[in-house]
Amino acid sequence: MTPAEDQSLLSLLPRPAALPAPRPAPEHFPLLYRLVRAGCAPLLRSWFDLEVEGAEHLPASGPFILAANHHNYLDGVVLGVALPRPVSFLVMPRVYRASPFHPAFHRHIRSIPINLQRPDPGAIKRALRVLEDGGVVGIFPEGPFSREGQLVPGQPGVATIALRSGAPVVPAAIRGTFEALVGQRFHVPRRHPLAVRFGPPLHVDSPRLARATRGDREEITRRIMGQIASLLDGRANRMSEARAWR
Repeated sequence: MTPAEDQSLLSLLPRPAALPAPRPAPEHFPLLYRLVRAGCAPLLRSWFDLEVEGAEHLPASGPFILAANHHNYLDGVVLGVALPRPVSFLVMPRVYRASPFHPAFHRHIRSIPINLQRPDPGAIKRALRVLEDGGVVGIFPEGPFSREGQLVPGQPGVATIALRSGAPVVPAAIRGTFEALVGQRFHVPRRHPLAVRFGPPLHVDSPRLARATRGDREEITRRIMGQIASLLDGRANRMSEARAWR
């Protein structure tokens, strides 16, 4: 390892050996979240053949930030089904207010609206509050949907929240949602295999939190996006041998 790598703000930390901890109490799922999840889970698994890899990397308790690539609304549905814990997603205005029904829906599933056009300290504070309470915050660092189905550079909001909270970041790679919806009228997905793969948690090096610069935030974001890209590449190699629909 080079000195520069050794001083990096972001690192993969092995799980420390410890005595078995008592099983954590189950977290409370908002009623609407629970109903949507219960309805979507069997559909994703049977009709879209949803595959989940790396679930062992998801912390069973305590706060963490879930950072994933983003194609369309199906990404949030996939993550909501794949995670055994409720997630408060950061949602951009045009999604939060996509219809008169959407604001109430997002409030009831505890989404956090965020403005991507300018700094939004209110959204950051709400995300930090979720983490302070031991919850999970879901972020799509690319910001708006990727219209070409390719990973694009991330925005530094994920690094800002990681630095201010000290919570680990779990990278996630989602595949199949772009193909399921591209060109579809009325946003009704076609049948296509879906998959999500989680990577080991990434931890911000706390001694330098108070001195983090814009360059630090950009470097953290770059490394998070690099982990997502690596997960996507690994998933692509597996899916190149995917079975045909029966």
